[in-house]
Formats: sequence, structure tokens, C-alpha cells
Amino acid sequence: MGPEPVLTLVGKIDRIGSPAQNMVFQDSTDKVGKRADEQRIDMAGVDSAVIFLLDWLAQRLDFSAVGAIGHRIVHGLQHTEPQAITPELLNDLRNIVALDWGHLPREIELIEEFFRRYPQLPQVACFDTAFHHTLPRVAQLLPIPRRFDALGIRRYGFHGLSYSYLMQKLEQMSPQRAKGRIILAHLGNGASMAAVREGKSVDTSMGFTPTGGLMMGTRPGDVDPGLMCYLMQSEGLTIGQFSQLINRESGLLGLSETSADMRDLLAREADDVRAAEAVASYCYQVRKWIGAYTAVLNGLDTLVFTGGIGENATPVRARVCAGIGFLGVALDAERNTASAEVISTAASAVEVRVIHTDEEWMIATTTCQILQQMQTKEHEYGRSPN
Repeated sequence: MGPEPVLTLVGKIDRIGSPAQNMVFQDSTDKVGKRADEQRIDMAGVDSAVIFLLDWLAQRLDFSAVGAIGHRIVHGLQHTEPQAITPELLNDLRNIVALDWGHLPREIELIEEFFRRYPQLPQVACFDTAFHHTLPRVAQLLPIPRRFDALGIRRYGFHGLSYSYLMQKLEQMSPQRAKGRIILAHLGNGASMAAVREGKSVDTSMGFTPTGGLMMGTRPGDVDPGLMCYLMQSEGLTIGQFSQLINRESGLLGLSETSADMRDLLAREADDVRAAEAVASYCYQVRKWIGAYTAVLNGLDTLVFTGGIGENATPVRARVCAGIGFLGVALDAERNTASAEVISTAASAVEVRVIHTDEEWMIATTTCQILQQMQTKEHEYGRSPN
């Protein structure tokens, strides 16, 4: 394995489509130093943001010096290992767009746009489902007619890049704990949880698509399957309209009727019952999944909070842990307020940690490995058989 990648430019476009839409970025090559800059952008939505981002990158980067581009691919279906993106793989992804309308169309669009602009530049797909390929059969199966299982319709799980990074960090921090019974709580606009034993995923809250599991910013998580039939009949919803409802209009946004952002809801909950109920429902569901996965693991050694909410929303962590003391969780209020590395008390039977996740680092590292493999193969194939 070659040297680890070095971060030079990082950024994100936040609150896309809202009046507060902006881009925050940090360039470590800036002579002034590692200064964070913010730029307000006026874009209609995700499609416009993609073009804006690529144009912005073209102005700041010399793409002739770029070795490869790595992509987070949320749903990979049968693909369980990262790989170079080929026309065949791209076609595979187009064929499963219906599984993940919220991510795959944008991911495919970004890949295609890079190919149009930089056709010789290798691109690598890093699949979010890969971490969960160790799920036992009982956790994969869906209780529907078995013929669908033969078509690959089962539980896959997501947020795998985040979970892979967390397990690497936990291994560095405490190798013994990394081998134990762990619940990873990736809490953000998209939220999921994973039960890990001996470093392997044994269950996870998201299933066949990223819509299931616990409630999220705009997704409801698990709902009664009969709800789809009822709403399509009573409200006259099409499949597309129902997809819009459960992917863009539900979750924290649906309950609060004001925002999908936990920061906004925590600020409003004292004066807005809808915001208060949305926050309470969210914390309740996180506690419920922790209880379920403690049963799956036959006990719990370590609980890890990560993601935008998990890393930053001190009140959410406190309310979640306040309801699971019977599992051996005891939170230290001062450590929690400071978002310390370990936020449980010294006497807590379960160690509770806050770990900043870094999916981008995982993508960069994985992309470097795949690029190195590609270069090795090219070198081998280019050699004379004699």
C-alpha cells in the first residue's frame, strides 16, 4: 500500500435549495494558512449545484495533475468491492436507479459529467453497501416470497464508508474494544445504525434501500408497508409522488413542518410543539434501535455517535443515553457538552464515544489503492512474456 493521501482542499455545499444555501471550503495550500472560506451561492437545486461545483473546481485545480476521482456510490446491489468505473458498471448503476432515487441519479450525473470533461481520467466507485456484505443470512432475508431473494431483493445496508472509517479509528484508539460488541450510530440528515461484532457488521437499520430504518431528515425510516397502498388510493398518489413524499417530505421535516435540520429544531423546540415532537420522536427511535441491537449482540461494550447530529447535537446524545441507563450506559454531562472523545463516565459499563467520521478520507484512500492496482496491472500486461 502506498502513502496515505494528504488533504489539500475540502468543502461542502450546505442546505441545497434553501435560501441559506452556501459553500464552505478550506484550502490548505492557501498562503494565509488553513483558513475556512464561505461563499453564498444562488442555485436552483442539486443539478445546478453539481455544475457549479465542477466549474468552481476547474478554476482552482490543475486537473492534469489529478490521478483519479473517487465517488461514493450509495447502492451497489451485487457489487461488494470498490472498482474502477467502466461503461459496463455505469450501465449497471443506471439499471438500479429505481432503488435509490435520492442518490443514484446525481451520482451517475456527476460521473458522466467528469467523463465528458476529463475522458482519460480514471474514476473509482466506492460502494456504501460493501461494509455490510458480512451480514448473516438471517439479517439479509426479507419476509416476502422467496422468489424475490433470487433476484437480489434483500437487506443490504448503507453508510458503509462511514462505518469502515469508524472501525479503523476505533482499532487505532482501542484494539480490544474494536473486537467487542459495538453499536455505531451514524446520525445525520441520512441516519442509520449498525451492530458490529469482532469487526464485522451483523445487522444494520437501513435495508433494501436507504429509506428504511430510523427516521431521518426527510425520510421516515420504517413505516407500515400498507401505508403506500392506502395513500396511493386515498390521496391518489402516483408511485413518483409517493417516492417524493417518503424521500423528500417526511422525517424531521414532515413532523416539524418547518425544517429537516436538527439545529433549527433544537433552537425552536421551546416555542414550537411540532419541533419538540420531531426531536423527541428522533431520540425515541435512536434509543429503540440501540435496545434492539444490544439484543442482537447479546450485550453492548461500546456505543459510537457520529454524523452531523451524532457529533454535534449534545442534547440529542444526552436524551438518547438518558433512556438507556439500564443497558449500562452512564453519560458524563461535562464530557458530553465538550463533545469529548469519550463521553461516558469512568464507571459506565458501556463506553460511549464521539468519533468524527470521514467518508471522504475513505474514498480517497480506496481510490488510491484501486489506482495503484490498475497501474500494476497495466505494467504487468505491458511486459514482454519473455
